[in-house]
Amino acid sequence: MKVLVIGGGAREHALCRALSLDPGVTSLHCAPGNAGTAQVAQSHPVDALDGTAVAALATRLDADLVVVGPEAPLVAGVADAVRSVGIPCFGPSKEAAELEGSKAFAKEVMAAAGVPTARSYVCVTPEEADAALDAFGPPYVVKDDGLAAGKGVVVTGDLREAREHAVACGRVVIEEFLDGPEVSLFAVTDGVTVLPLQPAQDFKRALDADQGPNTGGMGAYSPLPWSDPKLVEEVLDSVLQPTVDELRRRGTPFSGLLYAGLALTSRGVRVIEFNARFGDPETQVVLARLRTPLGGLLLHAATGRLADHPGLRWSDGSAVTVVIASHNYPGTPRTGDPIGGLPDAAADEHTYVHHAGTAHDADGRVVSAGGRVLSVTATGPDLTTARDRAYAGVGRITLDGSHHRTDIARDAARG
Repeated sequence: MKVLVIGGGAREHALCRALSLDPGVTSLHCAPGNAGTAQVAQSHPVDALDGTAVAALATRLDADLVVVGPEAPLVAGVADAVRSVGIPCFGPSKEAAELEGSKAFAKEVMAAAGVPTARSYVCVTPEEADAALDAFGPPYVVKDDGLAAGKGVVVTGDLREAREHAVACGRVVIEEFLDGPEVSLFAVTDGVTVLPLQPAQDFKRALDADQGPNTGGMGAYSPLPWSDPKLVEEVLDSVLQPTVDELRRRGTPFSGLLYAGLALTSRGVRVIEFNARFGDPETQVVLARLRTPLGGLLLHAATGRLADHPGLRWSDGSAVTVVIASHNYPGTPRTGDPIGGLPDAAADEHTYVHHAGTAHDADGRVVSAGGRVLSVTATGPDLTTARDRAYAGVGRITLDGSHHRTDIARDAARG
């Protein structure tokens, strides 16, 4: 099977690495890719937002499957363009991807499907925002209605900060604060059958102890030793399957990866948000534990045959990933800094470095090219071992001005 992965971040590197380990994948390509994906897949230049260009590349490669990684191409309709030339594509249609593209649309779908979520208001004027903020009180939760690369949410006790974010975004969703730990749960679906993966937890704040601004994610771990063993089954029944059924009822079936961001509140599970693709950095730890060949799984979903899939197999161990970010991230990051120690960081067979914002300079050196630069991922028989290995890998990497959190999975490892 020839597979083309669209995107150029750590998520796509994780997907490429997992696909490269699938004996059924005979040829692997990534567009545009990065310095890390180039180690396991052939790179191709392409505008990931240009559906015509992506479809043309897939046709030229005679691809059997296209996997669209990031959210922006999905919302732009790239999956539709690929399917229009007769090539199976893992990723929802433009209409179905609005589940992530518009938080207001997601709330509407959840209401119709009876999915538990936070009470909310959609606001388009400062006056409406003021009324909603007053109705809920602190802590305030203000979400940009559109795509914001994981950084469009402000959770704050400062009314002025909340209002400024609402006004800057224009159209926002303001909702009640949900207490309790957060969990990410992915599910593969063909629009009818839903196959959940294993849950993970990520860390959104830039600094230790969940301080600092929101980011796209600074680390993650899986599994969750503290969670209810019945959590996945509960979320499948109350969240994932009803959402897929509702979208199919509307005539916009969702085929691809449905990502539920959850809060385990004192009143039960509540959906924080939906995403229409694999999450970053959770993908790195979830796929590190998946033993089922990924290519066959995604092809079954893309061709409407997920009910025939034999099911998923998982390792018994744990996985931890730690993100190394560039100077000033999540503000305007500094780029072009040389990265050292990459071979040493991955010398341990249980540790792997996923590239995110990297590139090669004129001299062939790997340099930083974005905000989140690397994800150091390690596995082990338990969280403590996986965590120790991941941080050992981080310690071997040099990148001037970089920063990372030191507390990823720490509390869970301590029990």
